[in-house]
Amino acid sequence: MAEYSTQNRREFLRYMLGAAAVYGGASKMLANEILLDKGISKLTILYTNDVHSRIEPFPDNDPKFGNQGGAARRAAIIKRIRREEKNVLLLDTGDIFQGTPYFNFYAGELEFKLMSEMGYDLSTFGNHDFDLGVDNIIKQMPNAKFEFVNANYSFKDSPLEGRINPYKIIKKDGVKIGVFGLGIELQGLVEKKNYGNIQYNDPIEAAKKTAAILKNDKKCDYVICLSHLGYNYTEKKVSDTILSEQTQDIDLIIGGHTHTFLDEPKLKTNAANKPVYVTQVGWAGIWLGRIDVMFSKNTEQKTATASVITVHEHIG
Repeated sequence: MAEYSTQNRREFLRYMLGAAAVYGGASKMLANEILLDKGISKLTILYTNDVHSRIEPFPDNDPKFGNQGGAARRAAIIKRIRREEKNVLLLDTGDIFQGTPYFNFYAGELEFKLMSEMGYDLSTFGNHDFDLGVDNIIKQMPNAKFEFVNANYSFKDSPLEGRINPYKIIKKDGVKIGVFGLGIELQGLVEKKNYGNIQYNDPIEAAKKTAAILKNDKKCDYVICLSHLGYNYTEKKVSDTILSEQTQDIDLIIGGHTHTFLDEPKLKTNAANKPVYVTQVGWAGIWLGRIDVMFSKNTEQKTATASVITVHEHIG
């Protein structure tokens, strides 16, 4: 369990600890009501990345991930958390498709339907989501009861033109959350015929522009980037680490693509010398990431705890 916060949080934490002392062993819902009475709103962010059509758990004899993962188990965990928490945001950072025979047979229909049943709010695109082409994404979109966001692809003259927004603003308990997406360069990873006229633009510049709109113009209390750029590289290549250091106005970067298992968000310092956190939870739905953010309406401060949940048969 990791805790991180903005500066001068002492008074905010005093309220939280005071509330904890009051409710003791009471239910989490009661705890949340007490926090709300103190002028504190709680947001629970759940997230996945690079699930890669892993519908069923890994077999027992898998050398690394035996009996881990599985859509039904993840759904049960999410359902339990929603019973306990009032304000839940469920996010994904792409590469929903490709990796098991389910994708070969159903072309993504099952993946989108299961995510919709789980109540995902938003996702961005990974490179493998284009493996059967843009037309297949269009075909499967009616099965997705959630939206896609991307700020650095130009969809002009593409079948996706007009269907994808750069960002979305979601309000929970008076808290305004801005979420935008970034995608990796498709050239070299995806056949040209599969992404067509989609143009890749500099993700750093797109992030600067979009985050500034969300934080400054739209007055969002919290800005999340859904990134499929990759956590870090040895070669000179844009990554979430570089993104965190060269931008500002982003509070949290939820990443993908490199299948990096981070057991807690990594603290980085952004271009304005302020904290930004970068996280990623491996691949295949083995982990479900969770970050609980508390917002003080009185002090305009925020603090949070973060953890990962291993998806296996004993949790649900």
